[in-house]
Amino acid sequence: MFLNDTLLDDILLSLVEGIGSRTYCLLLKRFGSATAVLNASRSDLAGYEFLKPETADNLAAARKSIDPAAVAFYCEKKNISIISLQDSRYPPQLRSIIDPPPLLYVKGSILPQDAFSLAVIGTRRCSSYGQRQTERLTAALVSNGLTVISGLALGIDSIAHRTALKSGGRTLAVLGSGLNRIYPPEHMDLAEKIIASGGAVLSEYPPLQHSAKWTFPQRNRIVSGLALGVLVIEAPLRSGAMISARLAGEQGRELFAVPGRIDSPVSQGCHQLIRDGAFLTESADDILNALGPLRQPVLFTAHPEAMRHPNEVSLNEAEENVLRCIKTEATDLETIVLQSGLELHQIVTVLDILERKRIIRLLSPLVFVRI
Repeated sequence: MFLNDTLLDDILLSLVEGIGSRTYCLLLKRFGSATAVLNASRSDLAGYEFLKPETADNLAAARKSIDPAAVAFYCEKKNISIISLQDSRYPPQLRSIIDPPPLLYVKGSILPQDAFSLAVIGTRRCSSYGQRQTERLTAALVSNGLTVISGLALGIDSIAHRTALKSGGRTLAVLGSGLNRIYPPEHMDLAEKIIASGGAVLSEYPPLQHSAKWTFPQRNRIVSGLALGVLVIEAPLRSGAMISARLAGEQGRELFAVPGRIDSPVSQGCHQLIRDGAFLTESADDILNALGPLRQPVLFTAHPEAMRHPNEVSLNEAEENVLRCIKTEATDLETIVLQSGLELHQIVTVLDILERKRIIRLLSPLVFVRI
């Protein structure tokens, strides 16, 4: 790990008592950097309504009372990457939420393609029905190229992670504790398997921090913030999964819910979400169709061009050929015929498929545009 004063100051500011993620972001917005915040005098810090007097006192004394190098060297020893909010490796989707974590402590690899992801969450006390649906839907999601994100908890979370691994897909686990304080402890082996598979286990907390009641709801905003949407599979009305669903809505993420038995307490939350407008989800196609155009194109190592729509992952060779000919500005049929090298009847069939999959749309007769 390359250590410099900027990263050490980022770590130091995040460790100051009273500095949560929102306060951290507000301070960076006002001062420009963690270094500038830490170098500010007590009078410089006065007058900010979001900064409590005791927190300002803690900031003024931080350089003398906290040793960020100890955290940095521990992470280096344990092969833990530290990714700051200003780091180019920081996931852009997570950076866009109102309260992104100032630092991510990461074991394993977060890849650009992980932007094409879905959070799969639910109750710790799932039924056999919930387990079956989690396995079925997770397997279908990873087969379509989606990274599965969850919280390494008992129940639905761990089933989603294990199914993603079994299906040869990518999965990321977000902890409500430090990376060397895995909770629940019986999932330490699962965390190691996720890392070994090429995925990642991550946390906003320093490696040795224990979990607490408040860390799990706080963790949930990262689970939803990393993903394009959130799929809820079994959730009581009062549960962490419902907190995550609310956060997903606040973050502008798509929300999906699996219906269950009408007399099952663990399905009441999902039914409420569907009543409130979540997509009723029976298959991965329901999710891919609902996600629509991606906020930012996603580049996969196996694909030469960036993907702009989730449904592109299921295209065959002819469909990919025709799609390459259609631009984000108006493209006429004659251009597609000349560039694709396919017969007209093939092109007409493919154009109909691409339009039904909402990857392109018809601007006018014989003129198309990529969505």
